[in-house]
Amino acid sequence: MTTRCNELNFSGGPGALPASVLLQTQHAIEALPETGLSVLGMSHRSEWFLSLVEEASQNLRALLGLSDDYEIAFMQGGSSLQFATIPMNFAGARWAPPQYISSGYWSRRATAEAQRVYRCGVAWDGERTRYSELPDLAKLDIDPRAAYLHYVSNETVEGLQFGAQEAPSNVALIADMSSDFLSAPVDTERYSMIYAHAQKNLGPSGVTVALVKRALLERIPDGLPAILDYRTHITHRSNYNTPPVFAIYVLTLVSRWLRDEIGGLHAMRAINEQKSAMIYGTFESLGDAVRIHAKAPWRSHMNVAFSFGDERLDRAFVEFAGERHMTGLEGHRSLGGIRASLYNAVTGEAVAALCEAIREFAIKRH
Repeated sequence: MTTRCNELNFSGGPGALPASVLLQTQHAIEALPETGLSVLGMSHRSEWFLSLVEEASQNLRALLGLSDDYEIAFMQGGSSLQFATIPMNFAGARWAPPQYISSGYWSRRATAEAQRVYRCGVAWDGERTRYSELPDLAKLDIDPRAAYLHYVSNETVEGLQFGAQEAPSNVALIADMSSDFLSAPVDTERYSMIYAHAQKNLGPSGVTVALVKRALLERIPDGLPAILDYRTHITHRSNYNTPPVFAIYVLTLVSRWLRDEIGGLHAMRAINEQKSAMIYGTFESLGDAVRIHAKAPWRSHMNVAFSFGDERLDRAFVEFAGERHMTGLEGHRSLGGIRASLYNAVTGEAVAALCEAIREFAIKRH
């Protein structure tokens, strides 16, 4: 068997996977070297899988510098399930309503789902600027009695990303980091909870990582359905119901790749900054031929939303890039335009090829 990776994947999700991970996965689908069985047929009750979950947890702890104050759960349902599960577990009569930052498509979805479960406030809304900028977290006026403050660290649709800025320290901070998790170091101690689904930087869809501070777990009320109670998944070591074995296996391979081939999250951040500088620099060189949706201080290293200023030209560019084996560049249905996602496994060579295609297209149509 051989691995073919002729297409350059710039999709917002499922995202690209490292070549070495794809190759190992390919072999594992035939037979795992440790068991002689296909990974697709491995029991979630086997010693092999129990060891895999433990390794995945330890690799994440090492990469993130995560202290023993946090529990790790591998869950299903994507971040969308977390949107409702979080207020079920952590809001309540003892606190003022949780507060949400509405900064783009996915944070709006998170807010709307949470409000179905519990009354929630909106601490900041970016609608007036068409979600092209982000707030200063430290300057938000948050009620210290609020159950928590929730935000999305990277908006994949609009191409917005929070930097490493200060945040209110008088309220529990919960972040959806689905699209920039493990792309750079993060000060985990600032957060009461971080969660991220796979299909961006972690592997194929099917698994969601939840890092939860033990102090937050103490809030959970009795009487929740067991599968919606974080304590259930932690107590059962992410094996309460049949877990996504394949997705957790690939996540573990990705964590090894970050550790052994990349050299950790500081090295990953440097690579990602180089890639995003390359594409934003290309836009700068083209003047007003290209419009970037996000304003400069908040432009994402992971997702770049842009347009040639005309729907017809945007479609033409997607076709132009497709002829050069570049896929996944269509903008999100809610925003339109073009979107290039530069997740961890997207190589510098792939980004250079995209930049060359952007320049060539812009010059031909100027």
